[in-house]
Amino acid sequence: MGSEDAVSQSAVREAMVNEGAELLAMYERMAVIRRTEKAAYDLFLAGLVKGTTHLAAGHEAIAVGASAALRPDDHVFATYRGHHHTIARGGSPEACLAELMQKATGICKAKGGSMHLTYAEGGMLGSYAIVGAHLPMAVGAAWSARLLRTDRIAVAFFGDGATNIGAFHEALNLAQVWRLPVVFVCENNLYMEYTPIRSVTAVENPAYDRAPAYGMAAELIDGNDVIVVRDAVARAAARARAGEGPTLIEAKTYRHYGHSRTDPAKYRPAEEVEAWLKRDPLTIARARLAGLGVPEAEIDEADRRAAELVEAAVRAAKQAPPPDLAEAFTDLWADGGAAWRN
Repeated sequence: MGSEDAVSQSAVREAMVNEGAELLAMYERMAVIRRTEKAAYDLFLAGLVKGTTHLAAGHEAIAVGASAALRPDDHVFATYRGHHHTIARGGSPEACLAELMQKATGICKAKGGSMHLTYAEGGMLGSYAIVGAHLPMAVGAAWSARLLRTDRIAVAFFGDGATNIGAFHEALNLAQVWRLPVVFVCENNLYMEYTPIRSVTAVENPAYDRAPAYGMAAELIDGNDVIVVRDAVARAAARARAGEGPTLIEAKTYRHYGHSRTDPAKYRPAEEVEAWLKRDPLTIARARLAGLGVPEAEIDEADRRAAELVEAAVRAAKQAPPPDLAEAFTDLWADGGAAWRN
């Protein structure tokens, strides 16, 4: 073997080790999200979470893969199914669970609840309950990056149902007209609440197939493979930072729970559920890790750390104090006046 061949093989081995380390970190973050979602479900059944919740178990690869391709100062906008994006951007399971339980230590100090998680320190600028309403906000954030002459980008995550909302089309159109640094990521879990998206949409792929109408770059990807998601978002982010305009990504995925806490999801065919559960994002990531030569013991250790972290988060959230009523009107942005314009 020549010296060049030896150097080449060494470089390949080093690349595999680095890829394995990065993927293991992403796997652990997905495991934390999965366990946090299960904890939220259990806490609700125990009567400790009030109001509705929309769990994102099954969507972990989209949040974690996308965040791996973004910078800490990029802006992210999510839907009411946004626990995974909050944690992927650095929000702690304890703060998220405390928020769901209306505790003073909640990530929004008990003012947001499940549907409005926000973590500005990580660039997560909110979860939004109005379907599609945050897409124009992401366009605005991208416009601010243009005005401030930064290379920061904005990313809007949304469900397949939002593709039939007017705000989706308005946001895409304006982003493309102004060639703004924004990435639109559709988390297509095949159902808009309880209705199959295909039964009410004229095209096969509700987001991806609409992109040509706006002359927008687009990708249709496997949203359950964290590496595929990371690479697709990295490409879109590079285009945006280079001034090449927005990208629309449709990521196919599947939720493991019903639409919300009251939905047993009996409308989904059993064979469909079985097929998708076999394509669990964590299962896919484990197979990739094995292919990269990461020992199974290291993967199991990542699972153990995730379990311990979330178990501690549940204990701390349960023990946290309720919010102080004196805090009710703090950290609010608007007072009805126009002073903020100055």
